[in-house]
Amino acid sequence: MSSNSNDSGSWYSRKYNEWYTAYMPWLEDKYLQYFGENKASYTAKENLKTDVTGNEAVNKVQGGLAEGVGGQFGKGGLLESVGQGVSTEGFNRAERDEHNKALKM
Repeated sequence: MSSNSNDSGSWYSRKYNEWYTAYMPWLEDKYLQYFGENKASYTAKENLKTDVTGNEAVNKVQGGLAEGVGGQFGKGGLLESVGQGVSTEGFNRAERDEHNKALKM
């Protein structure tokens, strides 16, 4: 009887991981889309905001640069289609591969 309960537990775990892998990237994309972003634009904005100098003026310039570059990958930006492609084919695929590797360990 205990082997049967372990089987159902692993079945639930497997199904949860399958659904997570399939739908979480979609949910993240929809959330970011609500704000006119995609994963490429969001990542660019977050990674370019490096307040390392402590100088208020330099931090403002860095913040503006991050918003400008990231905005080009977002909705209405010059590189919107590139941002969408990188988000869909790059980030989502990498996240799924990483999740699947973690499951196999």
